[in-house]
Amino acid sequence: MLFRRRKQTAKRRWRLSAKLLIASSVATVIGFSAVCVSVMLDMRRGEEQLARQMLENLAAGIDADISRNIELYDLSLRAVANNMVMPEINGVSKPILHLILFDHAATAKHFGAIQVFDAAGRLTHDASSLDPRPENRADEEYFQVHRDNPDVGLFISKPMLHRGAYSIVLSRGIFGTDKTFLGVVAGAIRFSYFHELFDRLKLEPDDVITVLRRDRTIIMRKPFDLDIIGKNLSTIRSWNASNLQPGGNFSGRGPVDSIPRLYVRRDTSGPLFVVVGKPLDAVLRLWNTEATRVGAIIALLILFVLGITLFLAREIGRRAAAEAKLEELAITDALTGLRNRRKFDAAIDNEWRRATRQKTPLALLMIDADHFKIFNDTHGHQAGDQVLVGIAICISDSVHRAGDCAARYGGEEFAVLLPGCGAADAFQVAETIRNKVMQWSAGSDAVTVSIGVASLTPVASMHWAELVEAADRALYAAKDNGRNRSVLASMPKLPMAA
Repeated sequence: MLFRRRKQTAKRRWRLSAKLLIASSVATVIGFSAVCVSVMLDMRRGEEQLARQMLENLAAGIDADISRNIELYDLSLRAVANNMVMPEINGVSKPILHLILFDHAATAKHFGAIQVFDAAGRLTHDASSLDPRPENRADEEYFQVHRDNPDVGLFISKPMLHRGAYSIVLSRGIFGTDKTFLGVVAGAIRFSYFHELFDRLKLEPDDVITVLRRDRTIIMRKPFDLDIIGKNLSTIRSWNASNLQPGGNFSGRGPVDSIPRLYVRRDTSGPLFVVVGKPLDAVLRLWNTEATRVGAIIALLILFVLGITLFLAREIGRRAAAEAKLEELAITDALTGLRNRRKFDAAIDNEWRRATRQKTPLALLMIDADHFKIFNDTHGHQAGDQVLVGIAICISDSVHRAGDCAARYGGEEFAVLLPGCGAADAFQVAETIRNKVMQWSAGSDAVTVSIGVASLTPVASMHWAELVEAADRALYAAKDNGRNRSVLASMPKLPMAA
């Protein structure tokens, strides 16, 4: 009926409020989480940027040291090569010639002695001895490179065992004024130089420093591994050289091992370049700790907010149920379960206004128990109450539409409001109620009802009290005509007996 529908609407409104609270809390949690995730990602990018800067500085320092020493050694090689083509050295004694050739040669504990080989690869001069032992290096890569390519300039060999120590050989070709190949001047930088250089740095166990030739041949690597030294990365199919451009960086697995690292390549124009790498776990160690801590705090806050939200939603639901129950009690007759007089007056006022606007009929049944006072005096108030409850049940069973309103009008009198119902249909409903009451109370103490029926299409100049008065007159007509009958009020004529 109308009042039940309004009750359900109120409940839906309260349920919507609880859902809105939950949705708002979830949206707040999502928004807060998104902000925190954004902040944490910014922190991660900051950590990575800081690590890149540190690695770039490290690579720059290593590259500067290596480039400076190679440049110093190359100057010595240039000086020897230039002195070898001077015509003045012809006929000079060995000691004087040795002094002329190697007087300005760079010397250090990690630098090998400079040697001069003729066009056939035979050793002719050695900075470490006036009488060098016979050697022939014609089959060495560095000798063949200069012999076959006059424009090579400084050449750095692959790592090799040179004069009893692992080294890289630096060499330059000696050419006459007519570009005639006269030989090679060569020297070496021992691996001990790189070991000493790297040992001065404070590195973590999985940090990597790699020195490579321009053709991507590994010259030196820390941690040191002879199986890796001399390997050319261009032969590794799983590694894409475009991953690490000059001056660039790369995050992921490198070409040598499977440890994910942040790699930085030093941009330099020298014959060697430096790549340094740091494990991503080490780069993000502090960030991971902070992310775990912040994530745990956020998770606890989310659980707390959701818990409070669910608790409040439950309390809202309980309050809505309690208010709905109170509202139901306020508009319900305690004995019969039908709507009370207060609710009926509100319903008929609303339906009257609606019928006036929509120009639809509105019907009213006024129902009264016959001889109820005598029955009540004879059988007692409890029996009388049971009769009223039984009549209310018969009325409820006969009125099914959602907009209909059945109410206890007062005492033993009931009212049924039927919106949109014409006179014939309203009369049919009245007869159904009357017959059900007869069937329910069949026996020696049978209870019957008299029903007044009125139906009209209201206009603006009328008041719903006229409909009640018409139905009431029809009810009294039913009483006057012998009771246990329904009478349809004639509008505006006198009611007629059914």
